[in-house]
Order: sequence, then C-alpha cells, then structure tokens
Amino acid sequence: MFTCPNVNETKELIKQLVSIPSPSGNTGKVIQFVEDYFKKLNVETKRNRKGGLIATLPGENYQEHRMLTAHVDTLGAMVKEVKSNGRLRLDLIGGFRYNSIEGEYCEIQTASGKVFTGTILMHQTSVHVYKDAGDAKRDQVNMEVRIDAKVENAEDIRALGIEVGDFVSFDPRVELTDNGFIKSRHLDDKASVAILLQLIKRLKEEKVALPYTTHFLISNNEEIGYGGNSNITPETIEYLAVDMGAMGDGQSTDEYTVSICVKDASGPYHYELRKNLVALAEENKLGYKLDIYPFYGSDASAAIRAGHDIVHGLVGPGIDSSHAFERTHEESLLNTEKLLYHYVQSAMVSI
Repeated sequence: MFTCPNVNETKELIKQLVSIPSPSGNTGKVIQFVEDYFKKLNVETKRNRKGGLIATLPGENYQEHRMLTAHVDTLGAMVKEVKSNGRLRLDLIGGFRYNSIEGEYCEIQTASGKVFTGTILMHQTSVHVYKDAGDAKRDQVNMEVRIDAKVENAEDIRALGIEVGDFVSFDPRVELTDNGFIKSRHLDDKASVAILLQLIKRLKEEKVALPYTTHFLISNNEEIGYGGNSNITPETIEYLAVDMGAMGDGQSTDEYTVSICVKDASGPYHYELRKNLVALAEENKLGYKLDIYPFYGSDASAAIRAGHDIVHGLVGPGIDSSHAFERTHEESLLNTEKLLYHYVQSAMVSI
C-alpha cells in the first residue's frame, strides 16, 4: 500500500539540486551529487560517454525493460565575447529569451575552476544616462555581464582567467513557501530528478519487487536536444520521460496535478501508454491533467528521433513560467511521484 512520501524531503532535495550550477555542457558536479545519492542506496549505476548517469533496479522480467528519464542539465550561457568595456557578452544555452535573465545574478566558471560572480544587465541600464533604457531590445548585442571585480577593459578580464567559452550559470533564487509552493529557476527539470530519486529511495526501502528490470537515466543534454537519445537497452520496451508540464493560455496543466502529455512539437506520444497512465491515475485517485505542449520536445521524443523502437511517454509536475522564474506546488510533486510509483509496478502495454 502506497504511503504518502515525505514531500518536505523532496522539496529540500530540489533545493539542493537547483543550487548546483549545471548548464548543459557543464554538469559534472550535479551528476556527482546524484551518483553519491545512489551509492548511499546501494543502487547500481554507470556513466555514459556523454556524462549522464544510468541507475538500474533489477526486475522479475530480465527480457523486457523499462526506462525512466529526467534531466539535470539546465539553461545557461557561455562567454561569447570579452568586451573592451570590461564586461562580457553572452551566448545562450537552451531555449529562452534574454528578457528572462535581465537583472539576474550569475556565476562565471573559468576553465581552471575559478568562479566569479556578476549581474546580467542591459548595456543601457541607467535611466539617468540612456534615453532608450526601457525600449532598447533585450538581445545579445545590448545585454552584458557586469563582473564583481575591478575590471575596466578586456585585458583586466583576461587577467582574471576569464575567456570565451567559459560557462555562465544563473542564480536559482530558490524559495520554499509555507503554503507548499517552491519557486526557483531550473525546476525544469530538477524537480523531476528529485522525484525520481525519492521514488528509487522508496522502492529500495520498501523492497518492492519490480515486474521488469527498470533503468533510470539522469540525462545531461536535454536542453540542447540529445540527452536521452542513447544508452537505451535493446530490451527496453517502454521509455517514459519525466519532465515539466508546461502552463499557459489554452493549457490544461496546473501546479497541483501531474501532467500527462498527449502531444508536443514532435507529435503524439504513444496512445496505449498514455491510456495506461490515465487508468493508473484514475484507479489511484490522483489529480492529473492531459495536455499538449506546442513548443516542446523531451528526451523521449529525442529517443524516437534517434530511431529507437520504443513505446514513449511523457509525464511531470506542472511548472508555471517555464524557462523563466518557475514555480510549482507540493501537490503536483506528490501526484507525479505517486503516478510513477504505481507505473513502475504495472503491466506494460500490449504490443
């Protein structure tokens, strides 16, 4: 019988995860965090060549496998140019808009491992100097990083060890409210990663006998399109991405239920798997919403594009203001974890 997981523990785990900088391409520290978490649970893991992590729980059926995935890589940026005015021009990593990072604190990590703090600003920020401070376009040309160091020109910046190609991460500004909300950057997809870690911990503690050998891929390149498109065993039949549910006008997804995606920009998800997920949600009286994400792709759709012969699906907690100042609620976390708990113990779709 499923008992309610400790949602406060899940939220604290999310807080830890979002506080580890991990823009796509520079995810070593957060992968190490997850690997250490699994080691404490005595869960078998291995790294793939892309730097992702795969945990495996053996099941009663070794011939048919499942895979669940969530990604630890986040949006971020790279130093595009060391500017003559002592500031940095950025090149974005992932699909978001410059206006969503205006005024944000950030960290610049050099190739040698040094970290410098800064703030992302419009070049024309001062309203006392620039007439177009409010109207100038928020783009690569006009936005720059003000480094928290005494630098006046490009030579001063390079003397610190900062160079083109250095990674820039954004302050998550994570906050847990008393009434159950968690707001932070990078809930996409570290909220789902925390849910999977909690799920695996519960399965181990309860000594659940899974019907199928089940792999958990913690991918690290999803935001740039190819995190979950490899390392899928030939025995894998069902592949379920656990990623955020997108909210907005015309969307069904909210912050209190688990979102079951029926279609995104890549096309429809597997119909029979979707129906199985809905049946599990209804049978266990879980709050859920069916939805279409119009400008979205997941690790599951990346796996399909890569040519894998799998049954693919997508579920996840509802996240408001995706790829900006995100927020969700503990009820959505709970409904998602409960659905996954029942899913990994259920029968596969009939092929």
